[in-house]
Amino acid sequence: MSFDVLKTAALVFFAVVLQSAIVSSIEIAGGTPDLVLVTLVAISLLRGAIWGAAAGFAAGLLLDTANLARLGETSLLLTVAGYWIGRYGETTGRDRTHAPLLSVAVVTVLYSVGALALHVVLGDPVDAGAILVGALLPGVFLNLLLAFPVYALVRRVLGRPEWATQEVRLLG
Repeated sequence: MSFDVLKTAALVFFAVVLQSAIVSSIEIAGGTPDLVLVTLVAISLLRGAIWGAAAGFAAGLLLDTANLARLGETSLLLTVAGYWIGRYGETTGRDRTHAPLLSVAVVTVLYSVGALALHVVLGDPVDAGAILVGALLPGVFLNLLLAFPVYALVRRVLGRPEWATQEVRLLG
């Protein structure tokens, strides 16, 4: 179990370093891919909600530190994203071929909307039109291009979880 923690930490650290050093400078059609978010989706689908939330918090803290941004913004958004994608993986998304694509598409849209809402609440000047119209669709497309390769890599590194073979039973 502790070896899985080290592997997850290495994946998150590697994704944050690549995102802040290389991937964030790539802009195609007004959108940028988000390697950290796609890696978090893969970790959350494979390991569940608690792992996803913990990995999301660590990734957000590292990303905020690497970009010298306001601490906690990205951590909050990635923690929530990791938890909910992990819940999807634990309950309905297990072993479905489309789960990484669906999860990446949904979480990219919700992450952008959540970031916009968080900046509005904090009183930061933001251009909602540029974020939701200009950058969202290319960002979703670029993240979808990363989904299967990153998911395959993370699955190879982490392996299949023990609970993936168990059936989920509803109580009540």
